[in-house]
Amino acid sequence: MKWLSTLAAVAALLPVLAGTQAAAGERLDQIKKAGVLKIGTEGTYAPFTFHNAEGRLVGFDVEIGEAVAKEIGVKPEFLEGKWDGLIAGLDANRYDVVINQVGITEERKKKYDFSEPYIASKAVLIVKADNDAIKGFADLKGKRAAQSLTSNFGKLAEANGAELVGTDGFDQSIQLVLTGRADATVNDSLSFLDFKKQKPNAPVKVVASQDKAEYSGIILRKGEPELRDAINKALAAIKENGTYKTISDKYFGADVSK
Repeated sequence: MKWLSTLAAVAALLPVLAGTQAAAGERLDQIKKAGVLKIGTEGTYAPFTFHNAEGRLVGFDVEIGEAVAKEIGVKPEFLEGKWDGLIAGLDANRYDVVINQVGITEERKKKYDFSEPYIASKAVLIVKADNDAIKGFADLKGKRAAQSLTSNFGKLAEANGAELVGTDGFDQSIQLVLTGRADATVNDSLSFLDFKKQKPNAPVKVVASQDKAEYSGIILRKGEPELRDAINKALAAIKENGTYKTISDKYFGADVSK
C-alpha cells in the first residue's frame, strides 16, 4: 500500500514538474510576446550603469542591454536595485536577466546560468609615467602600493612584497600614486581604461598585467536555455556588426571583451 501511495504521489507530481519545465522553456516566447526584456541593474556603478547629469540611465552595460534587446527584437526595461539584492531578484522573477558586470564564478554557476563572456578584466600594475624603477610585479618588493586592503588586488600587491597604503578604492589609489604618497597600485584594467578615457593626460601608466583574465557575463535563471541561446546569438551579432566595439570604445577607448 505504501508503494502504491508513493507511486500515486509521484504520478500526481509529474504534470506539475512538466508544467514548470515547459514554462521555463517558454520564457523567450513570453518575452517576445510582451515585447520587453526586463533587465536588473544597479544604476550607481559608473561607467557600467549610472545616471548622467540629466538623470538618464546610461553606461556600458546599459548600452549592451539595449543592443542585445534590439537583436532579440524587443525593448529593454531596466529595473534598478542595490547590488546586494540584485542577483536575488532573478529568484523573485523581478526581471529576466541581470546586466551589471557580474563576474562568472563557479559558485554562481551552481545556481544560475551565464551568457558567453562579454567583458574581460585583468589586474594591472600602475605607476607614475616617469617611474622607471617598477617594471613588473616582482619590483613591488619594499615599495608602497595604494590598495583597498580587503581586495584581491591588495593581496596580490602584498604577495609581491609591497607595503600597503590603505585606500577606499581606485580613485584614491590613483591620487596617492600621482602625488607620490604611493609608488604604485595594483588595480582593475577596466578602471584604468575608464580613468584614462576621462583624463587622457594624467601622468600614469600600466607597466605589467596578469596573464589570466576574469570574465563577466549576462546572468539569468537556470532552465531557460532558449533565452540564454538568444542572448548569446545577440552578443555574437553585435560583436560581428561593430556595435560592441563602438560601445566599448565610447566608454573605455578599447575593446574590453578580451
